[in-house]
This record gives sequence, structure tokens and C-alpha cells, in this order.
Amino acid sequence: MHIIVISDRLAKAKTVTLTVRHIVLSAMLALLMLTGLTAGLYWITLRFAAEFKLPFLQQLVAATQQTESQRAREFVQQNLNAMAVKLGEMQAQLMRLDALGDRLSTLTGLRPQEFRFNEAPGMGGAQSGSPAPQNLSMQDFTKRLDSLSRQMENRTDMLGVLEAQLFEQAVKKKLLPTMLPVNASFNASSFGMRIDPFSGQHAMHEGIDFIADTGTPIVAAAGGVVVFAGFHPQYGNMIDIDHGNDLVTRYAHSSKLLVNEGDMVQRGRKIAEVGSTGRSTGPHLHFEVRYRGSAQNPSRFLYAGTGQEQKPSARAGR
Repeated sequence: MHIIVISDRLAKAKTVTLTVRHIVLSAMLALLMLTGLTAGLYWITLRFAAEFKLPFLQQLVAATQQTESQRAREFVQQNLNAMAVKLGEMQAQLMRLDALGDRLSTLTGLRPQEFRFNEAPGMGGAQSGSPAPQNLSMQDFTKRLDSLSRQMENRTDMLGVLEAQLFEQAVKKKLLPTMLPVNASFNASSFGMRIDPFSGQHAMHEGIDFIADTGTPIVAAAGGVVVFAGFHPQYGNMIDIDHGNDLVTRYAHSSKLLVNEGDMVQRGRKIAEVGSTGRSTGPHLHFEVRYRGSAQNPSRFLYAGTGQEQKPSARAGR
């Protein structure tokens, strides 16, 4: 851009060239001057309003302060609403933790007091000489609240995994034959080699014999499915229960069978009555535990349930 300046005193014309850079710098300078002037006038106005108590200026100041106060209240309210939502989420997490703690205490046999998450733990100690703690800012408080919420979620997930594992162990334990199948204080013949009462020769005894009166209830040593219920030439009236994982229990020489093949039985359910059917010298229960078809020592399983291993007696039976 070219500007021609004509001077009467010098009686000649002068050309001034303006570039885009000159125009931009001039505009920025003018904007800065206008901003400074506006700020100065605003400051002077507020000062005179306070000193001279001009009604118009006081109303302007009051309106400005009211607007700023309203914005501050809205900001605080928004933060309170966000904190209320977060607090509600944490309360729900605490309720889930309390319920989970009750279930865990039931599964593990611990005292319910060990899982009371709704009670603050005991804390204390002497006051240190360190500087007084400073108040948390809203930003720091929100960060700590979010961190605590994430920690609670992680703890809930971890306890959930622990509950699943404990529940699985509890189910497996119920399927292990650890309950005495008959109310008898001793067994007549233990597992292992013995003198056969019929042949008089050494023979393997694949179970344990419990002496009991005819008609004494026989119960399932663990939960499972009845896979055989009928008469066997050697075992007499016999029941086999499959407990899963290739584990089967056998109850032989019964006088009466109370279940059928395919029945689901629970631990402790009455399934038969003591008798002396089959190859037997007298009323008793012959009890076996088989894993993948091989006879196991039943005392090892019953020991886990009774706390004492079955001791053999001098009396013989089959």
C-alpha cells in the first residue's frame, strides 16, 4: 500500500509505503492500548465506587460480584454432585464387600468379625512433632477418592476369585467320602492283607468292616450318583456311588437297599440297612473306596472327616 503525503511548506509530495507487517503491528498495538485503557477504567470505576459510593457504580459492582458468586456456587454444586455419585458407588461397593465377607466367613469357618468391613479398624498412636497437616484441595481430594474407589474394585475382584476357589474346594470336599457310613465305634477288619475267614488263607481285604446290628442305618459317605444298587454273589445287597473324579464308594452285605440306580444322594443320606447277605459271617457293613477301579484305604478318607483313623479290631468279618 502506498500513501502520498503532500506538504505545502515543502511544496512537494512524499510517498510512504505500508506493508502487511506494518498494518498487523499497528493493529496489535492499538488492541493492547485499548485493553489497557479498558482495564484501567474498570479499576478506576471500582475504586471510585467504593470511595464515593456512587449508586450506579455500586450497582454495577454488586451485579459483577453476584455473577461471580453464582458461578462459584455452580462450580461447587457440580463438584458436590460428582462427589455424591462417587460416594454412592463406594457405598454400593462396601455393601458388596460386606456380603462377600459373610460368604467367605461361612466357607472358611472364620469368625464373622474377621470380615466386618463396615467397622473402622482400631488405630492410634502418639502425636508426632511434624508440621500440621494442610487441608486438601478439591482436586487432590477427588484424586484420592478415585484412587480409593479403584482399590476397592480391585479388592472386590480379588475376594471374588478367592470365594470361587473356596467354593470349589468346599464342593470337592463334600464329594470326598469323609463321613462314617454307619454309626459304629470300631471296625472289625481293616484294609490290607488278612486271614480270610472262609478259606483260612492270606488274602487282600479291599475295604473295612464295621460291626453293627441288622437294620442299622447306612448313610452315604459323600454326595454322588448311585451307579449300582442290587445283589452281588460276593457282596450281597450292594450299592456303588460315583462321587466324580473317578472316585466310587461301595456299601456291601446290606439287608435292605433304599435307593435305586441313577438316584442323586447327598452326604449323610440313608441309603441302606446293615445285614449279612452274600459272603458274610455276620451282620456288618463292608465299606470300600475305589479310585479308577483300584481299591484305596478308606481310613485315609474317613480320617479327614473324623479326626482319628479307624483302628482295626481282633474280630474278623467279611
